[in-house]
Amino acid sequence: MIIRNQIVRHGIVGGSYVLLTILSLALSYLLRFEFQPPAEDIRKLLSLLPFLLLVRLLVMVWMGQFESLLTFFSVPDLMRILRAAGVTTVVFIMVWYASGGKYAPPRSIVVMDGIFFTGMACGFRLWLRNLRDTKESGASKTKRHLEPVAIIGAGDAGAQLAQQLMRNPKFGLKPLIFLDDDQHKWGHMIHGIRIAGGPEWLLGSKMPAALHRVVIAMPSAPRKRVQAIIEMLEGRGLQLDTMLSMNELIDSKTSLTQLRPIQIDDLLGREPAELDTEGIRLMLKGRVVAVTGAGGSIGSELCRQILRCEPEKLLLIDQSEGLLFIIEQELVAAGFKHLMVPLVADICDAERLAGIFAEHRPTTLFHAAAHKHVPMMESQPVEAIKNNVLGTMRLAKAAAAGGVKSFVLISTDKAINPTNVMGATKRMAEMFLQAFGAESGGACRFISVRFGNVLGSSGSVVPIFQKQIAAGGPVKVTHPDITRYFMTIPEAVGLVLQSSLLGQGGEIFLLDMGKPVKIVDLAKTMILLQGLKPEEDISIEFTGLRPGEKMFEELSYNRETMKNTQHPKIFKLTTTSPCLKEVSAEITRLETGMSRLTADELKLQMTRLVPEYIPGIQGHRPPLDQRQDLTSA
Repeated sequence: MIIRNQIVRHGIVGGSYVLLTILSLALSYLLRFEFQPPAEDIRKLLSLLPFLLLVRLLVMVWMGQFESLLTFFSVPDLMRILRAAGVTTVVFIMVWYASGGKYAPPRSIVVMDGIFFTGMACGFRLWLRNLRDTKESGASKTKRHLEPVAIIGAGDAGAQLAQQLMRNPKFGLKPLIFLDDDQHKWGHMIHGIRIAGGPEWLLGSKMPAALHRVVIAMPSAPRKRVQAIIEMLEGRGLQLDTMLSMNELIDSKTSLTQLRPIQIDDLLGREPAELDTEGIRLMLKGRVVAVTGAGGSIGSELCRQILRCEPEKLLLIDQSEGLLFIIEQELVAAGFKHLMVPLVADICDAERLAGIFAEHRPTTLFHAAAHKHVPMMESQPVEAIKNNVLGTMRLAKAAAAGGVKSFVLISTDKAINPTNVMGATKRMAEMFLQAFGAESGGACRFISVRFGNVLGSSGSVVPIFQKQIAAGGPVKVTHPDITRYFMTIPEAVGLVLQSSLLGQGGEIFLLDMGKPVKIVDLAKTMILLQGLKPEEDISIEFTGLRPGEKMFEELSYNRETMKNTQHPKIFKLTTTSPCLKEVSAEITRLETGMSRLTADELKLQMTRLVPEYIPGIQGHRPPLDQRQDLTSA
């Protein structure tokens, strides 16, 4: 059936080009002889016609025109037709000179034939394409109402989007106007659609009352400009959508017509981080790589990005079989089944870890497993110590014994002058890795990477706000002045991989988190993005700081020196490595006390190793203005 269909299709294409060749040659002869060609030239034409057709069809086959669908026509098809006509013309001119004009038409007819054939072929293809578009458009228009839309961005992406929307009414959108920052484009038209002005035109009185939807078609524009446009149009009753960014288009392999609603990360104004993707790929290619906490937000994104680097094998380690199953199924669907080994394991189980490293021999390990929920860990510090400190210590020892060459800890900005158990335990993990790496002789590079909140991670504020808005409010914010640093999960993970490439061992890297964001402003923006108004449609309620929660996050200790690295968004913090004997002794003291000390006593015990930690005791925390870096005193 397939072969028969191909034969029929090629026959139709070939027949069309045969007919066009005959018509172009006939028209050329008629014009050359002023519509009175001599009988001798007509006989010569008829004798040469089979040869002419054979040459033209062979050239068209060579140029791939028999593989093209006649009803689809674009610039590449035009170029192929031009090349085919040009080659045919050159062949006949050469035959004319070689034979003294005996076996070829007159040169003027050869040239005119090339011109006429090109015009006829292009016109024919355009006519067929227009018929197809008209047929599809007519069928769709009878079934749906097309919503008018303004397209911000009159560049290539916006023009292609408008063309696709006009040709495919199934999307339900009708391009009404273009808007663009380039004033030289104002007043001109693209595909019959006027460029009315800049994005600010939407704020004026000329905006049609029927226009309620805007698409930002600026995939390569600076994030800050996109952010400014979104903020300008917020709260004006417009539904804002955007095309995927260039990175998203490449990663998702979708079309330009793939639109999505404006998301909160579009408002961060952060430019995508430029990574040494080839260096990262070479670092991981052909290696056995392990990720702990593989089912979590950071761990799962690490798995996605690592698998693109063609490792020999990826070990997905997590104690939650449910989360592990979810990421495993996602990666299997993406075609990575042969590269993955899902392993249900607890990082506190030294014997299990030793068995994993002995069997699989990973060379690179990313440690993302952690208890990270701040208020929850405040009430049960035993679990935070067990997982974040003892688990990291046992994992590091098993990794060193198992031949791991690179160990990367995912840390947090909450480890700086911690006011909560989670931050203090992550700081202890950093200290142990620095001390252990310095004592182990450099066989394994131990690296820590600190960064702040990531948008959309489990338990983070964004999904919580989304649920509260969906429920009709109120949106609960702890304090009107509380701020946090934010970045996207893919960006954070990309910079973690870049840090692993830069690290030599013993470093603590800090990712550039940009500017801190007020949480109340974040809440208001999320409400506006849903087409609602803060305090009118959705109320905001201030609940007070939770146990262990800071008003603001810090980036480094006073005693740490921040230095630039080869990457503009990664900084290296230099400090004296702690003594392994002292760190181990304090961790052992904590481990011994876990079964007999109260939560408050354990917190006080932790200050022996992290003296800058200001614990909340019996539900009370010191005022923020009394905090200090005790180690710098």
